[in-house]
Amino acid sequence: MASSDRDLQLSLDRFAAECEAVGMRISTSKVECTLRVGDEILPQVEEFKYLGVMFTSEGRMEREIDRRIGAASAVMRTLHRSVVVKRELSRKAKLSIYQSIYVPALTCGHELWVMTERTRSRVQAARNELSSAGDRVKKLGHREELGVDPLLLRVERSQMRCGI
Repeated sequence: MASSDRDLQLSLDRFAAECEAVGMRISTSKVECTLRVGDEILPQVEEFKYLGVMFTSEGRMEREIDRRIGAASAVMRTLHRSVVVKRELSRKAKLSIYQSIYVPALTCGHELWVMTERTRSRVQAARNELSSAGDRVKKLGHREELGVDPLLLRVERSQMRCGI
């Protein structure tokens, strides 16, 4: 068949050119490819989850980022009811819980995100929603006072360590 993706693409391009030479055209809207491993047909899907991260056939991460923001919002609602309003807990304890639960819920898989202005804006909006919802972050303590990096800075530093 082909030894690489590039070779396969070249073969397909030659096939399409041969078809055109005799007056035929490949209808891309009607073509489906069935891939097999042995006798088993591999399903073709628009999206799938791998290690907790949603991948799409286009390779875009918008749906995954939406999922992460939704998960983080749900976590924060739960944390607010069970942790943030508790006067018995110190600011440091609340911040530790925030950093160990909320931040990972929002940033899981962030190493794969393409940090466009739109992505930055959405992550910052999720962070701001956290701040404005009953001023919860103030109850956790000021980031600077407690030595906590801003969330976007943390994400971008992590991506640089991964070589993205």
